Amino acid sequence: MANKLVIKVTAGADAPERCSQAFTVAAVAVASGVEVSLWLTGESSWFALPGRAAEFELPHAAPLPDLIDSILAAGRITLCTQCAARREITEKDVLEGVRIAGAQVFVQEAMADGTQALVY
Repeated sequence: MANKLVIKVTAGADAPERCSQAFTVAAVAVASGVEVSLWLTGESSWFALPGRAAEFELPHAAPLPDLIDSILAAGRITLCTQCAARREITEKDVLEGVRIAGAQVFVQEAMADGTQALVY
């Protein structure tokens, strides 16, 4: 059984249900004691910025800021290097605890023994 979960979320406000599912699964996994690494790519990249998650709304879904807080409390959130560059987001812009890293790090994490990777 995998003891680490790497989740790549590509959706943001453009596909709110898919986006919310990724953050919810990550938060539930963290709460269950699973080591979680959540990657923000594509439109989800904006949620690395302070205040942006508060703008996200989806009926009957947990608030995105709460999910992010719970993931950061015991897991890791990474913003894709290329996605950040395309949006002119730098390390000084992101939420405390969010790192910026590239595909090499994602592949390393996803291919590690005992790891399950999901893409939303």
